[in-house]
Amino acid sequence: MEVITKLYGPFFDLENWKTVVESGSDWMIILSLVLIECLLSVDNAIVLAAQTQVLPTKKEQEKSLFYGLWGAYVFRLLIIGLGTYLINFWEIKVLGAGYLLYLSISHFYHRLNPQKPKDSKQAKAKKRWIPLFWSVVISIEMMDIVFSIDSVLASLAISTNPVIVLIGGMIGILCMRGIAEIIMRLMKLIPELEVMAYALIGLIAVKLFLSIPMIDIEIPAAAFAAIVFGAIIVTVVINRIRH
Repeated sequence: MEVITKLYGPFFDLENWKTVVESGSDWMIILSLVLIECLLSVDNAIVLAAQTQVLPTKKEQEKSLFYGLWGAYVFRLLIIGLGTYLINFWEIKVLGAGYLLYLSISHFYHRLNPQKPKDSKQAKAKKRWIPLFWSVVISIEMMDIVFSIDSVLASLAISTNPVIVLIGGMIGILCMRGIAEIIMRLMKLIPELEVMAYALIGLIAVKLFLSIPMIDIEIPAAAFAAIVFGAIIVTVVINRIRH
């Protein structure tokens, strides 16, 4: 109980919240954290947008992002409290990188080897353990946990006040969800973006794996964001040429 109080006590300190809200300098730090969150979350937004595309309707896609949003807030609160120990959680990065690489390879494998439609008996025989919608929501939450590590560590390096980090993270998550929805809409207009998204997911997997302590090769967030936007521009140009 003492450990929990030490880790999460600052979140319930009203005086701390009051000081942060009334301090202009703290809000400057928060705005800096929001900017960092948006840069670090470009890859997360791509993964989310690609994952939601498997859902059949726009309503379900938006609903999955809504549930993912609230899940992200809960996990962010927990992870900030454990911030000082996050550096030891490199195993999560390895698992996340493996999962992302699986998503990318699986997508391209199925594109190159399209499955023939199964008859109704076969379709009934192969039932999902979890409904498609909830499997997408769970995938979104898993990715939120993985990507939260880098964001929280970067934020704690700027400010050790967990309330400041929490406010900056919450606003940043909202911005990131907005980016994901924009990418989703673009995917509808430009189908080639789906191929680009899964290629970038493979690159994100490599980026995440390289950042583990044993390798310690970090691709700067700004550089990766430039790669992403460059890839989007190239994909749009290819779409215009083809059509």
